[in-house]
Amino acid sequence: MKIGFIGAGKMAQALARGLINSGRYPSQNLMASCPKTDAGLLEDCKKLGINTTHDNSQIAKENDVVILAVKPTIVSKVASGMNYKNEIAPSIRRDHLLISIALGITIRYIEQLLPSKSRIVRVMPNTPVVVGAGASAYSMGSACQDGDSQIVQDLFSTVGYAVELPEIHIDPVTGLSGSGPSYGFAIIEGLSDGGVKMGLPRDLSTKLAAMTLYGAAKMFLETGEHPAILKEAIQSPSGSTIYGMHELEKGGLRGLLINAVEAGSERSRHMGQTSLPHSRTKIKSRKELQNEEEEEEFINDETCSESEVENNGDEEEDENNEHKDCIKRKNKKDF
Repeated sequence: MKIGFIGAGKMAQALARGLINSGRYPSQNLMASCPKTDAGLLEDCKKLGINTTHDNSQIAKENDVVILAVKPTIVSKVASGMNYKNEIAPSIRRDHLLISIALGITIRYIEQLLPSKSRIVRVMPNTPVVVGAGASAYSMGSACQDGDSQIVQDLFSTVGYAVELPEIHIDPVTGLSGSGPSYGFAIIEGLSDGGVKMGLPRDLSTKLAAMTLYGAAKMFLETGEHPAILKEAIQSPSGSTIYGMHELEKGGLRGLLINAVEAGSERSRHMGQTSLPHSRTKIKSRKELQNEEEEEEFINDETCSESEVENNGDEEEDENNEHKDCIKRKNKKDF
């Protein structure tokens, strides 16, 4: 199976490195493209033994799986941009499987840009795929065929953990595991700073911090115990750990992590919507969408409400006439 990347940025390179390092996907079976202005990215790909091009359509023509790894703002241009010579829509065939890792961009939107019945998958991976420890979630498009899910599962499980989810969960996954490595690095850095403050050398402090998080994650994954149980097992009465945990609770660590996941999720959804061309839609938060109630006003032919009915000027003419007739009927009854 040949795999082509449209876009050769950090995420594309991380995924390509992970696939090559797994030994299952030879570098000569991979290809990457990007604009001439980003030629330096292709030089990095060449060092990995990956075929390169500036022609996006060549990616589609010469590969079985096409991975769309571009910024959300240029997805429409790359897919089927008017007057854009490097679009891929004319080269997409029924036997192609197109995987999008573009932040926030929905399957439905990409389906509208490509030929009918295009097989599209939306994936949110993360950068640890480069070391075979990624966490990826994916959703299948309506035109995907039997076996497509297994192709995606095989591809991304090669570089870590992969799970299929309904698309509604992809934005939350972005805030959690997509951005999560950055949160983890910040925690490692903070623990390392603490060690240095207490007199440890920086290199040793950072190594101990990283191994501590690695060990904690491995304990959870291998034992299957709830994190709260594992945490409690370390906290002896009046011991050093409970004193340290008290400081974390006072600082609001748990709430900060929750807020970080929520903010990342909302940003993913927001970027996806604002990246749509000519979009003037007001972006509402997930909470607003959940709490929003649709108000419908029904006017009975025999009676109508005594409350004032506002006319925003957007109603159809026959609806205005029907309302006026109702008012007239009511006024006759009042007299």
